[in-house]
Amino acid sequence: MRLFRGLSFSWKRALGISGLKTKVARKTGIPTTRGGMERKVGRAVVKALMGSKTKNGRKKK
Repeated sequence: MRLFRGLSFSWKRALGISGLKTKVARKTGIPTTRGGMERKVGRAVVKALMGSKTKNGRKKK
């Protein structure tokens, strides 16, 4: 909701919901945003299809 030009109010931030979601996501490793979940699932699918690789791109023995 816009109050003044360039100034906005978020009831979720005021109640601490945003901070709580961030803490939970960091502790559990499970993202709470839609984009974050899609990235995590996509990474898992690609890893499952291609096999696990190390950072330099070579397969583990």
